[in-house]
Amino acid sequence: MVRIIPMASSIRPSLSSFRFSGGVPSTRFGVSLSPFHLPRRLLFSHLGSTVPQLQFFGLKASKLLRAEGSRVGMPLVGNVVQASTAAAEETALEWVKKDKRRMLHVVYRVGDLDRTIKFYTECLGMKLLRKRDIPEERYTNAFLGYGPEDSHFVIELTYNYGIDKYDIGTAFGHFGIAVEDVAKTVELIKAKGGKVTREPGPVKGGSTVIAFIEDPDGYKFELLERGPTPEPLCQVMLRVGDLGRSINFYEKAFGMELLRTRDNPEYKYTIAMMGYGPEDKNAVLELTYNYGVTDYDKGNAYAQIAIGTDDVYKTAEAVKLFGGKITREPGPLPGINTKITACLDPDGWKTVFVDNIDFLKELE
Repeated sequence: MVRIIPMASSIRPSLSSFRFSGGVPSTRFGVSLSPFHLPRRLLFSHLGSTVPQLQFFGLKASKLLRAEGSRVGMPLVGNVVQASTAAAEETALEWVKKDKRRMLHVVYRVGDLDRTIKFYTECLGMKLLRKRDIPEERYTNAFLGYGPEDSHFVIELTYNYGIDKYDIGTAFGHFGIAVEDVAKTVELIKAKGGKVTREPGPVKGGSTVIAFIEDPDGYKFELLERGPTPEPLCQVMLRVGDLGRSINFYEKAFGMELLRTRDNPEYKYTIAMMGYGPEDKNAVLELTYNYGVTDYDKGNAYAQIAIGTDDVYKTAEAVKLFGGKITREPGPLPGINTKITACLDPDGWKTVFVDNIDFLKELE
């Protein structure tokens, strides 16, 4: 016996059978439909294409639909998208603030690895922590700093086989090193043949004694006179085109704290110090805005900063939510299985986030 299914129960409206005008759908026959009469499958398919972040941060579209359903007379889809974006951002902000983040190392390229190691160890008092050579990729890394990598911010030097010179550009500023006696450090650097570009003395408009030097590749280092500190490698200065935009991004996407700002109208620049703890105990990011300058040449010498995170996948979603660009989707690196994700800030500065547990395993 053949069972015949009534036609009325077997036909479901498809997306193509509706027209949307001013947020209110209607059928091809001109019959207006309230948003609350749309098939739930249709609504969910529309939501799924616009707010994929919801599922990642544990937000359910059905909850938002129920909340928005009580707002009679408002276009449902637009309201749900706005509400979902706000809810996702709020959830991401909460997670980012709780994430265990720390600045791990700064990466840049040099033309002679042995020469740079000699200068940093003899003139700046750093220790060579480890080296790794990757002949199949034709490069060598050297890690230097003032303490072990699992607790200190360090430098990762990269030497690419056969390349002895790079363009530092105008965007990168300097690294900061805290020393107990700037004048004594400068004399040592001079004795070793180092280049001093600013003699020791108080900073303009302040009392902190500073000096500037250059390493053999032309990277600038600011020496700051301080008492004993657990983090002598204390600053990375980068220039940005919109300071307010950068502060907002690093607070929300990176979970950094705005530690202080200083405006110097006489010399037409403003700086913002940002990091994961006070300047005297942690490495910080110094963002510099020069009045009226919105774009810089980044060259090809400076590479990136690496930051530890508990979850590279959630980190990538938060970066996307707050205006960053993901340049490497989160996942394990081939060969060592360390999970990372890479991104660009609004000025194009690159940062790599590294899984905290994987990073410690890699050090072992």
